[in-house]
Amino acid sequence: MKKKILSAITLMGVLGLAACGEAGEVTQTAEASAPEMDLTGDAGATADTPADTAEAYPEDVQAIVDRGVLRVGVKNAVLGFGYEDPLTGEYSGMEISLAQKLAEELGVDVEYTAVTAATRTELLDSGDIDCVLATFTITDERKESWDFTTPYYTDYVSVLVEDASGITDLAGLKDTTVGVSSGSTSAKSLVSAMIDAGVIEGAEFDPESFDPATWTDGVKFQQYDDYPTISTALSAGEVDAFCVDKSILAIYRTEGRSYIDAKFAPQEYGIATAKGSGLSGVCEKMIEAYLADGTIEALISENSLD
Repeated sequence: MKKKILSAITLMGVLGLAACGEAGEVTQTAEASAPEMDLTGDAGATADTPADTAEAYPEDVQAIVDRGVLRVGVKNAVLGFGYEDPLTGEYSGMEISLAQKLAEELGVDVEYTAVTAATRTELLDSGDIDCVLATFTITDERKESWDFTTPYYTDYVSVLVEDASGITDLAGLKDTTVGVSSGSTSAKSLVSAMIDAGVIEGAEFDPESFDPATWTDGVKFQQYDDYPTISTALSAGEVDAFCVDKSILAIYRTEGRSYIDAKFAPQEYGIATAKGSGLSGVCEKMIEAYLADGTIEALISENSLD
């Protein structure tokens, strides 16, 4: 479901929210300003280059400017990264802020589309969204199909269990069923960690051909379309554990649940864009600039991700 938020674009980047339209839709309005940094790749361009100059951006980026809206795939249930308030429809989180800043640099509004690990690349490939800012882990395999920016955050994979299960570490996961998100790398990361820890032999483990749907050596996996469904399955006893990036698990760590004593498989998050697109370079310049000037560090702190 698409939730639209129009970015408030002022010289100071101050955003004002105003409820508008049907339930779940919130708008932010202000007069657009020129881009604050040179994202065009033109050495002769300046911060005063107007957004509607035809030569300012690569063709695909200019199309976004002409459209007036940047369409971004985001998470809507991951506190600190991308979270949609169920009452107001307002989005918040580090990745939401980065999407707003990118739109501001281009002088356009921003439109959010809630995505999952299973749908984000489909929507990117189809052109329904322009980029993905959705706790998207950078891997060599994925880089063959999509462009990724320099990482803006590094997380780790972990496992959440019900305290009543008595599971406290990787060894306790042997012969259990673990819930994972379809299209994620969590199952492969967990199997690799269990092999490294000597919990399972994993003689048939091949990272290149690994398929969680068919893996049964020492641990099994049940795949779900979204995180809330996995959490429900954990409560219902359909699975024994919930495995994904620790930052994503945070919202589901309720009373009576705990992380096991293990974190593994560093997960670097980047903005994903269509392979070879002009937007790829624009996003990379922005992330590099925000890493250098402390903006990323500040967003991490503001969203309690440090």
